Order: sequence, then C-alpha cells, then structure tokens
Amino acid sequence: MARYTSDFLRLHSPATLQSISNVIIHQDAGEVLPFLPKAFIDLLILDPPYNLTKNFNGNVFRAQKESDYQSWFESTVLAMLRLLRPNATVYVCSDWRTSTLIFPVLDRHLTVRNRITWERDKGRGAKANWKKNTEDIWFCTVGDAYYFDVESVKLKRKVIAPYRQENGRPKDWETTETGKYRLTFPSNLWSDITVPFWSMPENTDHPTQKPEKLIAKLVLASSARGGFVFDPFLGSGTTAVVSKKLGRRFCGIELNEEYCCWAAKRLQAAEWTRLFKDIRRESFGSEIH
Repeated sequence: MARYTSDFLRLHSPATLQSISNVIIHQDAGEVLPFLPKAFIDLLILDPPYNLTKNFNGNVFRAQKESDYQSWFESTVLAMLRLLRPNATVYVCSDWRTSTLIFPVLDRHLTVRNRITWERDKGRGAKANWKKNTEDIWFCTVGDAYYFDVESVKLKRKVIAPYRQENGRPKDWETTETGKYRLTFPSNLWSDITVPFWSMPENTDHPTQKPEKLIAKLVLASSARGGFVFDPFLGSGTTAVVSKKLGRRFCGIELNEEYCCWAAKRLQAAEWTRLFKDIRRESFGSEIH
C-alpha cells in the first residue's frame, strides 16, 4: 500500500483536465466534484452504492428510506451534470429494487434511452423466491447527439437458418472452421457476462466488483479512442483498467484507500501487459493474446 498511495491525488482547489487525466483520486466524491473542470466527460459510468446495507471495507452504506435515497442520488447526479459534454453518455448501475428509485431521477435530468439487464451468473439461492441473478444498467445521454459505435459490440452468433442470396452467396453470415456465424446487433439483455470469480486474474475482495467484460462493452460502444471516461465510485478500479486497456483517458474517485491500491495494482499490471506486447511485437512482429 505504501508503494501505491504516493501516486493518489487529493483535490482542495480547482483542477485542470491534464492534472486529473489517468489518475485515481483518493477522496470522497462529494468533496471532489466541485473542483473538477466543466464539460470534460465523454462517458460517465456511475456505479453508486445500491439502496442496501453494505460494508465496503469499513465504510458502511446503510439502506435508507426510499425518498432519502432518491434525494441523495439526485444530489449526486446534479453535481455531475456540469461535468458532462453536450454529447456525453451516462450509464448507471443498479439492482432491481434500486432501479425503480433512480429511474425517475434520471428521467428528469437526462434522456433515458434504454435499460440493460445483465445476468450475473452467480447469486444466492432462494427457497421461497426467485434467485436474484440480474442487475440493471440505465443507458442515458445528455442530448440527442451522442456517440454510439454498434460495430464494436456486435455479437457473433451461430446461424440457425443460413439464408443465401440469389447468386448463392451467404446472406449476412460466413462459414468458419467451427461452423456458420453472423454478427448480430446487441440487445439490452446480456447473458454472456459473469462476475469475477476467485480464480480470475481480475478478481479482488471488493463486494460489488463489476466484470471487465461488462464495462468494456460500455466503453467500446459509447466512447471513442482518446475519449474521457469518468467513474466517481471507482471501487477496485475496473473502469480505469478497462479504459487504459482500450486507449481511453480516465479518472476515478474512491474513498477507501485499500480499494485505491487494488485499482493502482491492476493498472500497473495492465501497463506491464501492454509493454510486454510492444516488446513482443517489435521482436517477433506478432501480437500475443
């Protein structure tokens, strides 16, 4: 921890865009937001504490009355509106119950375009209820002009009905060594995601860590290379790590020092991987995967 903490930023006065680029801010988000530059965010990924009692490594967020949680969430959204570019995109994570509380707030201040539901592929069993195995992500934009690269997030699906054109050529599909496939448009129901298990390199002890693949879909679809991705509840650093791997600028805020260190360690590992790939490419002229 001593090795990483010296690199964390703390803000007590207005900051420039350059000073907050590709850094972790170890501080309470409420203290930091007033000091951030205006209209710098291309993509905001907002993963706030859900309205549940949860211990985040000693920082306990307690479930509130629905009206109180809505007030807290709305104050958070309002504080970030001035930070968004006119063509910015906002994704907000929630569980099924919290989802009903945050939608009216988002609908008041942003254009809500869709609700993504993703299957966590993990969850506690329930003897007298259906197992809670999904979470929501609200897809919002500031206005009607926004970035969305659907080609980068199309899905490879096996062809069930391989139609052909009049000349006999495949219609929107191709034959590979493993079968016939086509690239299909992604829907708002994601079943190809799993939460990080203990055996996965990205896994940490954070209780609500989001998978890198999940965040990668959001980053690829809703930001261009070099765009600025912001996460005010960074946790163990998934948004920052994914942004770094995909060539985006980033800034994340996290209150817990140990979580900040996990994020910094993951960022360092991502940098080592990039350097190793560069060396491999220069030496052998090929990529490693």
